[in-house]
Amino acid sequence: MYEPNVDRILSLVRPGDVVLDVGGWACPFNRANIVVDAEPFETRGYYRLIGLPPSQGGEVEHFTRGSWIQRDLCAREPWPIADKAVDFAICSHTLEDLRDPLWVCSELQRVARAGYIEVPSRLAEQSRGWETPRTAGLSHHRWLIDIEGSRISFLMKYHLLHADWRYSFPASFLRDLPSGRRVQWLFWEGSFEYEERTIHGTDAQAEELQRFVQAHRPYTAARLAASDRLRTGSRLARGAARRARRLLGR
Repeated sequence: MYEPNVDRILSLVRPGDVVLDVGGWACPFNRANIVVDAEPFETRGYYRLIGLPPSQGGEVEHFTRGSWIQRDLCAREPWPIADKAVDFAICSHTLEDLRDPLWVCSELQRVARAGYIEVPSRLAEQSRGWETPRTAGLSHHRWLIDIEGSRISFLMKYHLLHADWRYSFPASFLRDLPSGRRVQWLFWEGSFEYEERTIHGTDAQAEELQRFVQAHRPYTAARLAASDRLRTGSRLARGAARRARRLLGR
């Protein structure tokens, strides 16, 4: 979780409030009274294995083994928590991993009166070099997410993203990206909006991916033109190779 927002959450939560952490296994929010996660209580704090803090939100765990609810977050069954029984719900770096984040958003609003959501920014998720030099974002993330006002929009992380340098930012862009721009967040009270966007056809998908990159780090016209010439040359070369193979009977 973005560190400045940890203190803000703690300032919003009153001593008697019931706090829920959704998907907090890797780095539980210790002020939470209840945790819902697919992984078991005994293995919490996974981030310590990769050199990151194993928890946030204070030194003392307010949840217990008994209040750790292990379950599939996306199972189409209501979580075992009563409507509006939670004063504040935290869902940090979880929605981008899930097969059905819309269901989780609906359950967050059902059980909680207010809360905090944090996800990777599209700037980070569309950057190469986070995990490997040639792929964008993290391989286990399923969604490109936009937060505007009180609305969260989920766009499938199309595999086309990795196919062309024009659809993502270089690793140098990610290295220079401040920590506050690598994430995006929403403090909500009462309710928030959420949706899934779908784009049909590879041309339209490519247009959206390139639009986002160009809006934040536009490539020069000369580089785009040079890339187009290279792509055209490569296609012609592949076509010539295919014709030669046919003539040779291969």
